[in-house]
Amino acid sequence: MTPNLVYLYLLSPLHTGGVSQEGNVVGIAREVHTNFPYLPSSSIRGRLRAEVDCDREDTDASIKARIRRIRLFGPDLKDLQDRGFVEDYQIATNSTLGNLEQGSIWIGDTSLLWIPISSISHGLIWISCPLLLERWSRLQFGQQIDVAELSSNLDKKGTIYLKDASIPGSKLKDFPQGKTWEDFVPGETSIKQVLVVPDRYCEILIEMSLWRQVKVKLNENKVVTDGSFRYEEAIPPDALMYFSWGLTAQTKIDRQDYDDDFKELQKPYDEDFQELLKGRDVLQLGGQESLGRGFVKQWMS
Repeated sequence: MTPNLVYLYLLSPLHTGGVSQEGNVVGIAREVHTNFPYLPSSSIRGRLRAEVDCDREDTDASIKARIRRIRLFGPDLKDLQDRGFVEDYQIATNSTLGNLEQGSIWIGDTSLLWIPISSISHGLIWISCPLLLERWSRLQFGQQIDVAELSSNLDKKGTIYLKDASIPGSKLKDFPQGKTWEDFVPGETSIKQVLVVPDRYCEILIEMSLWRQVKVKLNENKVVTDGSFRYEEAIPPDALMYFSWGLTAQTKIDRQDYDDDFKELQKPYDEDFQELLKGRDVLQLGGQESLGRGFVKQWMS
């Protein structure tokens, strides 16, 4: 089974939800084995589930939206406890709704692909590493494509200054034979200058590129209260990320004979999910929504 990919290009900083707090730094979710930032799949699933339109003024439209959510993401306790809706569901789909069960769609965690970092020699360079690119290539191309360290589309003359690192242009390499750098940058983005750094340096450079904002809470006397001074991390704008999705193993072809008024809902699950994505070019994910965080441009591969 080949998973489907959805890409996210960050339009504003993305706070992925802290799993821990060290000192006065409110961290973001990170992979255990690499320490790279990522966005948990539950965040995307929750947002897309909420994006299923529900017009509460129109009873039929509301029922259809709830049925669609259940088809894709499964029921929640409120659905099962609403006896009126359970009866409506049975009438509409000719099937029972009695247990908490998973929906037809699975959604994977969102991984980094490219992240921008400032350069005094080139302004802005997007970096990745062999580990991230090989992980992505297994999903995108169906096989692992080995990408050499220091592969780049930058001029091989001069020196590249990247934060505290300097790389002679003579050490830069081309991307794998038969591939160009553009093959590793899907979609239309602002990414123009790319560099594949060694795995051992990538974590350090990513850490240096994270967005950090100082937060202070004042009391009624305009004095900083104890424990209120902190830094909050976020993945910077213009980073490129992706997540995979597909049909769950238990998903079966929907053979129930839907009521005539609900026939429009009886479509292949994957087509229904793609339709949900196509209608939402821009999503807001993660935390700190009221501060304008988490706006992303999304598209399918």
